[in-house]
Amino acid sequence: MTVAAVTHLNFTGQARAALTFYQQVFGGQLSLATHADFGMPAELPGSDGVVFGQVLSDNGFAIMAYDIPTDPDTLPSTPTWTRRANGTTVTNSPFFVSVRGETAEEVAALWAKLSDEAQIVEEFGPAPWAPGFGMLTDRFGVTWILDVAATY
Repeated sequence: MTVAAVTHLNFTGQARAALTFYQQVFGGQLSLATHADFGMPAELPGSDGVVFGQVLSDNGFAIMAYDIPTDPDTLPSTPTWTRRANGTTVTNSPFFVSVRGETAEEVAALWAKLSDEAQIVEEFGPAPWAPGFGMLTDRFGVTWILDVAATY
């Protein structure tokens, strides 16, 4: 048996835009199905919301997304960041999406695309524990860690 864990992101009306952006960054095949595709009358609010969406790349990247049917005002605020004097970063974000590549060049190329309109938490560059590391919150409020695999 083979098992794979795939990050599943929840949005309120931005799943299509987010998945389209992630496809531009990581490549791969974009699949979307809306509530209308599953029988919701097209004239009802939310019928164009994504009920199932994913991006799958040949390089192993996979992500899923969904438009949750909720009032956006009831959701937590976007992540906040505090940089301590000792260099550590503290956040209220409940999770990060981590993308790890084999070379600094390939990860830097992904960083360049993903950082468009993003809030940079830690700029991408060499780190004591990896040849490349960076953290950002993208235009959709998702926090990403990009790093280069290191041998320990």
